[in-house]
Amino acid sequence: MLELRPNCECCDRDLPPETREAVICTFECTFCADCAREVLGGICPNCGGELVRRPIRPTAALARNPASTTRVFNPDCRRAAG
Repeated sequence: MLELRPNCECCDRDLPPETREAVICTFECTFCADCAREVLGGICPNCGGELVRRPIRPTAALARNPASTTRVFNPDCRRAAG
């Protein structure tokens, strides 16, 4: 089951579980759509995998299986991508 991490690893922007602005790689590294497009070029800086839109968990399922509250932030993300 996806963790649905709460923030962009690159800019620390909040990404609530219902947003359509979150993207992930196969390891669930999580970024906002802006960083994914403008900074990372659609490629995860951690694993080199493709970044795709994170699915939205239905509200009823979210109540039973809540999103993660653990934030992951790498301020060097922008430098690593360049």
